[in-house]
Amino acid sequence: MAGRDAELHASSQLGDRQAAVDLQLGKTSSPAALTALTVAGAGYLLWLGWGVLRQPTVPAATGESADTSRLQAMLKGIGISGLNPKALLLYFSLFPQFIDSATGWPVAAQTGLLRTMHLTACAVVYLAVGVLARTVLGTRPSAARVVTRISGVMMIAIGALLLVERLAG
Repeated sequence: MAGRDAELHASSQLGDRQAAVDLQLGKTSSPAALTALTVAGAGYLLWLGWGVLRQPTVPAATGESADTSRLQAMLKGIGISGLNPKALLLYFSLFPQFIDSATGWPVAAQTGLLRTMHLTACAVVYLAVGVLARTVLGTRPSAARVVTRISGVMMIAIGALLLVERLAG
């Protein structure tokens, strides 16, 4: 274990600059990995979009009993969001340009601040969207079906554009 401790100490002595450089280079050093990730993500969007178009769901109208409790719905949402690789993709593709080891802040502190800001923004936006969607779409099933179909078409379009851009480019 002493060897591992020495390795960690030596790594920290290189400074935060190397970590920031590694993050920035990581996204460009393996075009094949980026292509594979993009194709997988595009395929997932196509699959989701097709599923939404094939079996659109409509939220239950207010006053009707739902099949799941609020706690079950919340736990399902946390599970889906927690397993979604979108946050990692955002971290590796967008955050490095905002991390600067020359500022005097450790990379870990800068990363933590960015994560906290992102988490807070997502929580506020998702809460607002959820409340508004339940209020508006729960009382207007026809509007919910239209929004669901538009969402499915948009997922398919974005997935197709990602495939075309990555494979043709």
